[in-house]
Amino acid sequence: MRVALACPYAWDDAGGVQVHVRELSLRLIERGHEVIVIAPARGRATDPHVVRVGRPVDIPYNGSNAPIDPRPWSRRRVREVLAAFGPDVVHAHQPTAPSTGMWATLEARAPVVGTFHSGAGRARLYDLTAPLLRRVARRLVIRIAVSRRAEAFEHARIGGVFEIVPNGVDTQRFASAEPAELPDGRRLLFVGRLDARKGFAVAVRAFAELATTTRDRDLRLIVAGDGPERDAVSVLPPGLRSRVTFLGTVPNTELPSVTAACDVYLGPATGGESFGVVLIEAMAAGLPVVASDTPGYDEVVRDGIDGLLVRPSDPGALAVAAGRVLDDPALAARLAAAGRDRAKAFDWSVVVGRIEGLYERALRAGPPSLP
Repeated sequence: MRVALACPYAWDDAGGVQVHVRELSLRLIERGHEVIVIAPARGRATDPHVVRVGRPVDIPYNGSNAPIDPRPWSRRRVREVLAAFGPDVVHAHQPTAPSTGMWATLEARAPVVGTFHSGAGRARLYDLTAPLLRRVARRLVIRIAVSRRAEAFEHARIGGVFEIVPNGVDTQRFASAEPAELPDGRRLLFVGRLDARKGFAVAVRAFAELATTTRDRDLRLIVAGDGPERDAVSVLPPGLRSRVTFLGTVPNTELPSVTAACDVYLGPATGGESFGVVLIEAMAAGLPVVASDTPGYDEVVRDGIDGLLVRPSDPGALAVAAGRVLDDPALAARLAAAGRDRAKAFDWSVVVGRIEGLYERALRAGPPSLP
């Protein structure tokens, strides 16, 4: 099968959607499909099956940054790439965002499968343009949501029937990773963009509460990511600040070894998440997970079974739960073992087969109707 994947976000930026599309493309190629990925990018695409279309514009959205290319002239280039490749199926990610996924949906002459990743709480511009976006969505022969949270967000605006297919994770890559060399001590791990939605400032304050107790004077906070809230550590006294290690943006290919070297994963997102790939990656690596009890995250972590969920935006609650794990080796071991088992449900060996089945359904349904 010839499959064209359209990613709306900058290919060379860190992000869960980009990781998902990259991993999906590689799994499909391994299974004998011919695949191209169409995406905006800041630089040259080094992956041989990736075609850069346009350059991203950084647009604030959902408490974070959306590096999309909304410029309409990119649509013509998408049309040319699709015509030259001649796909059997077009798989557009976030097809209602004004970027590559939307252009591919509008220009496709093959059946279109759309995957929706957003879990925003509010989206005023989306609400205002929903009537127009429903016309775009009518070209989708199959709609996928990565979670019930994403389904609820999209259904309220564009309607339709959704298949729930979660993001995939290469669990074995995390389960078998050799630990990276990091500063000595027990290590809390934070992974993600350092902005308000990801809750980095919450993690910093929770670390401060834990690190000032007698039992945790060797505790460290390892940070894999970058962003506008990097200065959240400025509230820490110098002694504590020196125990925060910034690794910068870590490529997903290098993340398993960092994860394997830590003791507890902190997922303090404040809301707006549709899923929790970082949580699954941590669980696959055997880290006990302490995360916010928010829609999306609660579909990944089952509180008290394979992780602990706490009130969002509450550093004290995050610190108490993380302290429980640090103080109780039996609890840590139980959560780690259950987390590894839970992660298997999201492995690519499961997810890619479900997506292939939906491609077959799309082929039987035929090309899209006119917008």
